[in-house]
Amino acid sequence: MPAPLGTTPTKKMPNIQVFGLEDSNATRAALRFFRERRIVVHFVDLRKKPIAPGELRRFTDGLGAAACLDTESRPYKEQGLAYLSTDAAGITQRLLSDVRLLRLPLVRYGDDVTAGKAEEVWKAWLARAR
Repeated sequence: MPAPLGTTPTKKMPNIQVFGLEDSNATRAALRFFRERRIVVHFVDLRKKPIAPGELRRFTDGLGAAACLDTESRPYKEQGLAYLSTDAAGITQRLLSDVRLLRLPLVRYGDDVTAGKAEEVWKAWLARAR
């Protein structure tokens, strides 16, 4: 296990933001992925600070609103969203109102974004940053 990192990134480190929930296994795996590679990330806990509409729009524009929606989550099934047909704006409104519907973690590096576990993409980002 690498030594804990400070909170101040150096000039060589990429500016990576991770949006997620502290108790989410996928979010913890993403934070562990970057920590093992000694990369300081900016983590935003969505329970403490909800995602801004502009930030969510960055993810929905880059990936599509449906890609940011976690269709396997319990709130998705409880709310019966599988039986509703909604457009991208409707999905975005639901994501803003209930963060439990997001496919976590949401990770951003510059203009590149991912939703969910995407280690191969993150490795490509780190290789490009060197």
